[in-house]
Amino acid sequence: MTLRPRRTPSPDTLALLASRRSVAAAGLQAPGPNAEETQRLLTLAARVPDHGMLTPWRFILIEGTARAEIGALLAQAYRANNPQMPEEKREKFAAIMGRLFPAPLAVVVVSRPVAGSAIPGFEQELSAGAVCMNLLTGATAMGFDGIWVTGWAATHKAALAILGVGEGERVAGIVHIGTASEAPADRPRPDVAALATRWSPPG
Repeated sequence: MTLRPRRTPSPDTLALLASRRSVAAAGLQAPGPNAEETQRLLTLAARVPDHGMLTPWRFILIEGTARAEIGALLAQAYRANNPQMPEEKREKFAAIMGRLFPAPLAVVVVSRPVAGSAIPGFEQELSAGAVCMNLLTGATAMGFDGIWVTGWAATHKAALAILGVGEGERVAGIVHIGTASEAPADRPRPDVAALATRWSPPG
């Protein structure tokens, strides 16, 4: 059998992975991906491990005027669902909901495990998580910045109804994509040497 030769290493890709940094959604501005770039980005995002080829995820795109419209609905829903909260605090968080989509593009990655499949639901959910990471990496490779978040808008029943998330679905992440208003500083990273062990036979 002829062995396939090893691929040529890609220093640019390694450098991108080593330097990728999330940027707070509030710090993301235009330009964002155009229609062609968005389609390419989603195509890249979909190239993830998917045991059984179930495609257990889908996308909801929020861009243009929809950003302010959905923000207003989420702010209204937050007020309605937190009547016991002190008004000042409630209004503070409602205002945050109203400004939840400042970036030119937000991609809601919806996990939708296929019920009754031989593939464990947990594996299917991990595939949706891989989609979120591919979106961030792909956006960085295309010259954009982004962040992967969840929070109230990704978990509360009223917010999910506004987003269009159905029964049996969950939000794996909301990925905001745009251009950073300023270069982000790096943060402390884990000591991988302290986290890695090599297996050896028990005993």
